[in-house]
Amino acid sequence: MATAESYTGKINRKLNKKLRIVEVAAGRQKADLVLKNAAYVNVFSNEICHGDIAVAEGLIVGMGSYSGEQEVDVAGKIVLPGFLDAHIHLESAMVTPHEFVKAVLPHGTTTVICDPHEIANVMGTDGIEYMLQATEGLPVDVRFMLPSCVPATPMDESGAILDYRTIDSFYDHPRVQGLAEMMNYPGVIAADPQVLEKIVAAQAHHKKIDGHAPDLVDNDLNAYIAAGVYSDHECHDPADAIAKLERGQFIMIREGTAARNLEAMLPLLTPQYADRCMFCCDDKHPSDLLEKGHIDYNIREAIRHGVDPILTIKVACHHAARYYLLNNRGAIAPGYLADFVIIDNFQDFHIEKVYKKGVEMFDGQTVRDFSVPTIDPYLARKAHSTFHVARLSAQDFAERRPRGIIGMVPGEIVTVDQGYSDRIDVEWDILKIAVIERHKNTHHIGIGYLQGYGLKSGAIATSVSHDSHNIIVVGTNEEDMAAAANRIVENQGGIVVMDKGEVKGEVILSIAGIISDDTLENVNRDLEDAKEAAFALGVSRGIDPFMTLSFMSLPVIPTLRLTTRGVIDVMTQQYI
Repeated sequence: MATAESYTGKINRKLNKKLRIVEVAAGRQKADLVLKNAAYVNVFSNEICHGDIAVAEGLIVGMGSYSGEQEVDVAGKIVLPGFLDAHIHLESAMVTPHEFVKAVLPHGTTTVICDPHEIANVMGTDGIEYMLQATEGLPVDVRFMLPSCVPATPMDESGAILDYRTIDSFYDHPRVQGLAEMMNYPGVIAADPQVLEKIVAAQAHHKKIDGHAPDLVDNDLNAYIAAGVYSDHECHDPADAIAKLERGQFIMIREGTAARNLEAMLPLLTPQYADRCMFCCDDKHPSDLLEKGHIDYNIREAIRHGVDPILTIKVACHHAARYYLLNNRGAIAPGYLADFVIIDNFQDFHIEKVYKKGVEMFDGQTVRDFSVPTIDPYLARKAHSTFHVARLSAQDFAERRPRGIIGMVPGEIVTVDQGYSDRIDVEWDILKIAVIERHKNTHHIGIGYLQGYGLKSGAIATSVSHDSHNIIVVGTNEEDMAAAANRIVENQGGIVVMDKGEVKGEVILSIAGIISDDTLENVNRDLEDAKEAAFALGVSRGIDPFMTLSFMSLPVIPTLRLTTRGVIDVMTQQYI
């Protein structure tokens, strides 16, 4: 009986809201909010339309002539739907979701599709639950794709192993849209049952499956798509993207911090191809969010390069909403969420106001205050205690037998095989590099050598090391390497620049070793100070000292990588 009453109460509440929506739409009641004299982008007719935009109960109820309890004259401005990031790892911003939302709201972002595989590699399903709780009720809708590759490959050691059974119950969560980027494309092509069963399970829940398959061609590409992978965000040239478009995939045009593909992909932004394109950033570091922006940066750059403004806006919101079946956003039309971005004009593209569900969240100067979501105390404690590593000494890094040299490539995250070395040689820029397992106190330490980094003194360590987030450290001597790694453990995660036993710069990332409790501005300040400390010790100014290190342990990017068990050849998946 209680259940029936609760259901009846729910229906009555929804009915009352629906009655008000219809009354306002019909003009019989005043709207909650009216944007008067609006010029707005109509994503359905591909034109600028004019009229009042009425809002009730957080929804757009009509365009035409309306009066409201609150009226805002937007004459001379352009009203756009809120922007949508089609693929992002929130953890890459190095701050909590609350801080991330504060940063992106002024840039017009009102929805993001998040893949929490960074924190899931550390905390397993508890990491997914942590992020679900940390994003609940925020004024940017955070939707989720479930991690498909934890760890990235069996060659790696992460804090958890997630098979399809482990994540299956999360598909019932109302903010879960599907299965995140299937990075293990070799497993898909080889018909690995454990890989394919994740796709089968997602399809059984009628969910999307996103892709990650750089430069895949011919029958291998056919096999990957035939398996059920619907999108790709790894395209770096139009030919790759068009081959995937021709086979029915959707293309996410990425402009992030590590990978910047927007300019190369501009030829897709034409009526022939753009209908199956959307924008994403994948990874955005604090400095980029603060200095360049978010999806608005993609829009601004595309328009600057001559892309039709209305088509660009559709790529920034409507196409991703349609792809993910978020059918009440990405347009200004009756029944859609009242998520608005108000700009001055397409050329300058200065964002003057941002509304979320009819509430002004950014007034052109400041972001409206909003509450921090509550996180289960158990999850909060666990997230702040993810390091299980015995204290290290120089002797732990003193292996003298020949090890592979990972050769860096300027401006790229791919590497080359530079042979072998059995010693550090600063004059020839041959440094020792190590990856330390930090999840289960196995004392596994993979050791190799790195060329092209430029460090002349000291050591640099980070617990942001994709995707398993073990501790990675590079140095000119074993003593500083041990000191830097120990400092990471003391801080429960982060970045450390060490020289002669003295900390020269650090960023504390105490949530799972990859996220800070601090503000975005403070994290950016500490990060930039640490970069300068690294450059002062000789790191080449042409690279990002920490982002470069973070990818040296990812065993799915050619040619050589370092895991907790040693240097591997990615192409053969063999230790060298």
